[in-house]
Amino acid sequence: MGAGAVGCFYGALLARAGHEVVLIGRPQHVQAVREQGLRLEMQGFDGHLRVEADTDAAAVRGASLVLFTVKSTDTETAAAQLAPHLSPDAVLLSMQNGVDNAERLRAALPAHEVAATVVYVATGMAGPGHVRHFGRNELVMERSRRSEAVAQLLREAGIPTEVSDDVRGALWAKLVINCAYNALSAITQMPYGRLAQGEGVPAALDDVVAECLAVAAADGVQVHGDLHAAVHRIASTMPGQVSSTAQDVARGKPSEIDHLNGYVLRRGAALGIPTPVNRLLHALVKLLEGRCAVTTA
Repeated sequence: MGAGAVGCFYGALLARAGHEVVLIGRPQHVQAVREQGLRLEMQGFDGHLRVEADTDAAAVRGASLVLFTVKSTDTETAAAQLAPHLSPDAVLLSMQNGVDNAERLRAALPAHEVAATVVYVATGMAGPGHVRHFGRNELVMERSRRSEAVAQLLREAGIPTEVSDDVRGALWAKLVINCAYNALSAITQMPYGRLAQGEGVPAALDDVVAECLAVAAADGVQVHGDLHAAVHRIASTMPGQVSSTAQDVARGKPSEIDHLNGYVLRRGAALGIPTPVNRLLHALVKLLEGRCAVTTA
């Protein structure tokens, strides 16, 4: 549900493994998939896969597993569209940026099993019906009643999947990385490798990380590992990656910035933790969004 780059990539891997996959997405993308299949381009494979595609959420009918990959801004709307059509035993994986989407999805669909899932992948849409993979594809899934069975299914499709008792910490760890790079990449329209070479940027990244970790600690979240080092490694492991926020701004679309740096500044305000760097990054991206809205109006 919400078959953009992430949904298409994981849907393609499941289709390659022989599963029946339906992509629910935008009309242009759906038309391309219906006409020529879904093209998956990755190391060692470049080909078209036959999958179903539809613009209507009713296409979820009969599914036992739903990869929920809509933007954080669309969680409640998409959940409401799915609700009349979901099978009673359907499991939903919230594979979204941000830290509170699974909670929001459970509130909207209280009768269904929802597992927060942290996604580590570099992928993008090269055009309608064409997903391109750049690196990584691991998942960390929240432990739930059927999480082990779902994780095994994913592993058999070539998707390394860990079931975790502390997915909140993993969600926050990814949030920190997103807060460090997404807004800066959007403001400059630069990929991570070039961005990190800019004068003063490494220190600015450290400032963002420090603020995020202070808010997490005040919120009772234990974030494992050296996040400062992890953030700096991203520049070398994903040097050509442009953030999803940068892609949204470039296309004149609303971004998820309210659920990234915006979430940190709101939690910081509630907990009495100052977050001036996150506040500035959030404000600058909102200005860019406003400029795009005026330009495209």
